Amino acid sequence: MNPKVKEFNEYRSKMNDLILSKDNLVIKRLYNLDTNTYAAGALPVKTKEMLGLVASMVLRCDDCIKYHVEKCYEEKITTEELYEIFAVANIVGGTIVIPHTRRAAEYWEALNETSG
Repeated sequence: MNPKVKEFNEYRSKMNDLILSKDNLVIKRLYNLDTNTYAAGALPVKTKEMLGLVASMVLRCDDCIKYHVEKCYEEKITTEELYEIFAVANIVGGTIVIPHTRRAAEYWEALNETSG
Protein backbone atom coordinates (compact mmCIF):
# COMPACT_ATOMS: atom_id res chain seq x y z
CA MET A 1 0.00 0.00 0.00
CA ASN A 2 1.24 3.46 -0.87
CA PRO A 3 2.51 5.27 2.27
CA LYS A 4 0.26 8.31 1.63
CA VAL A 5 -2.81 6.10 1.46
CA LYS A 6 -1.76 4.05 4.49
CA GLU A 7 -1.00 7.13 6.60
CA PHE A 8 -4.32 8.79 5.75
CA ASN A 9 -6.39 5.69 6.50
CA GLU A 10 -4.58 4.84 9.74
CA TYR A 11 -4.90 8.38 11.07
CA ARG A 12 -8.57 8.65 10.07
CA SER A 13 -9.39 5.32 11.70
CA LYS A 14 -7.45 6.11 14.88
CA MET A 15 -9.08 9.50 15.34
CA ASN A 16 -12.58 8.25 14.51
CA ASP A 17 -12.14 5.53 17.14
CA LEU A 18 -10.99 8.11 19.69
CA ILE A 19 -13.85 10.48 18.93
CA LEU A 20 -16.50 7.75 19.00
CA SER A 21 -15.09 6.33 22.23
CA LYS A 22 -16.19 9.50 24.03
CA ASP A 23 -19.78 8.29 23.54
CA ASN A 24 -21.25 11.66 22.54
CA LEU A 25 -24.75 11.01 21.23
CA VAL A 26 -24.82 13.92 18.76
CA ILE A 27 -21.46 12.96 17.23
CA LYS A 28 -22.51 9.31 16.98
CA ARG A 29 -25.72 10.33 15.24
CA LEU A 30 -23.82 12.61 12.87
CA TYR A 31 -21.41 9.81 11.93
CA ASN A 32 -24.39 7.48 11.44
CA LEU A 33 -26.15 10.00 9.18
CA ASP A 34 -22.97 10.37 7.14
CA THR A 35 -22.67 6.59 6.72
CA ASN A 36 -26.32 6.21 5.75
CA THR A 37 -26.23 9.15 3.34
CA TYR A 38 -23.72 7.31 1.14
CA ALA A 39 -25.52 3.95 1.24
CA ALA A 40 -27.29 2.71 -1.89
CA GLY A 41 -30.75 4.15 -2.39
CA ALA A 42 -32.47 5.86 -5.30
CA LEU A 43 -28.93 6.84 -6.31
CA PRO A 44 -26.21 4.20 -6.47
CA VAL A 45 -23.21 4.46 -4.12
CA LYS A 46 -20.92 5.36 -7.04
CA THR A 47 -23.04 8.42 -7.89
CA LYS A 48 -23.25 9.51 -4.26
CA GLU A 49 -19.47 9.28 -3.86
CA MET A 50 -18.95 11.35 -7.01
CA LEU A 51 -21.35 13.97 -5.63
CA GLY A 52 -19.54 13.87 -2.30
CA LEU A 53 -16.24 14.45 -4.06
CA VAL A 54 -17.53 17.50 -5.95
CA ALA A 55 -19.01 18.97 -2.75
CA SER A 56 -15.81 18.30 -0.80
CA MET A 57 -13.70 19.96 -3.48
CA VAL A 58 -15.92 23.01 -3.63
CA LEU A 59 -15.83 23.23 0.18
CA ARG A 60 -12.03 22.72 0.00
CA CYS A 61 -11.77 19.98 2.62
CA ASP A 62 -8.66 17.95 1.79
CA ASP A 63 -9.50 15.13 4.21
CA CYS A 64 -12.98 14.80 2.72
CA ILE A 65 -11.53 14.95 -0.79
CA LYS A 66 -9.11 12.09 -0.03
CA TYR A 67 -11.90 10.07 1.53
CA HIS A 68 -14.20 10.48 -1.48
CA VAL A 69 -11.39 9.96 -4.01
CA GLU A 70 -10.67 6.65 -2.31
CA LYS A 71 -14.36 5.71 -2.23
CA CYS A 72 -14.65 6.59 -5.94
CA TYR A 73 -11.61 4.39 -6.56
CA GLU A 74 -13.32 1.54 -4.66
CA GLU A 75 -16.43 2.11 -6.79
CA LYS A 76 -14.22 1.61 -9.86
CA ILE A 77 -14.64 5.02 -11.44
CA THR A 78 -12.23 5.60 -14.29
CA THR A 79 -9.55 8.25 -14.47
CA GLU A 80 -11.59 9.88 -17.23
CA GLU A 81 -14.63 10.04 -14.92
CA LEU A 82 -12.48 11.44 -12.12
CA TYR A 83 -11.24 14.28 -14.28
CA GLU A 84 -14.82 15.11 -15.28
CA ILE A 85 -15.63 15.29 -11.56
CA PHE A 86 -12.65 17.62 -11.16
CA ALA A 87 -13.97 19.76 -14.03
CA VAL A 88 -17.40 20.12 -12.39
CA ALA A 89 -15.82 20.98 -9.03
CA ASN A 90 -13.55 23.59 -10.60
CA ILE A 91 -16.31 25.24 -12.62
CA VAL A 92 -18.59 25.39 -9.56
CA GLY A 93 -15.91 26.32 -7.04
CA GLY A 94 -13.65 28.47 -9.20
CA THR A 95 -9.90 28.58 -9.50
CA ILE A 96 -9.44 28.40 -5.73
CA VAL A 97 -10.23 24.68 -6.14
CA ILE A 98 -7.18 24.09 -8.37
CA PRO A 99 -4.75 23.35 -5.47
CA HIS A 100 -7.23 20.80 -4.12
CA THR A 101 -7.48 19.27 -7.58
CA ARG A 102 -3.70 18.84 -7.57
CA ARG A 103 -3.76 17.05 -4.22
CA ALA A 104 -6.74 14.91 -5.29
CA ALA A 105 -4.90 13.92 -8.48
CA GLU A 106 -1.82 13.05 -6.43
CA TYR A 107 -3.92 10.87 -4.11
CA TRP A 108 -5.57 9.17 -7.10
CA GLU A 109 -2.12 8.33 -8.46
CA ALA A 110 -1.13 6.94 -5.05
CA LEU A 111 -4.22 4.72 -5.04
CA ASN A 112 -3.43 3.48 -8.54
CA GLU A 113 0.18 2.80 -7.51
CA THR A 114 -1.18 0.54 -4.80
CA SER A 115 -3.03 -1.64 -7.29
CA GLY A 116 -0.44 -1.44 -10.06
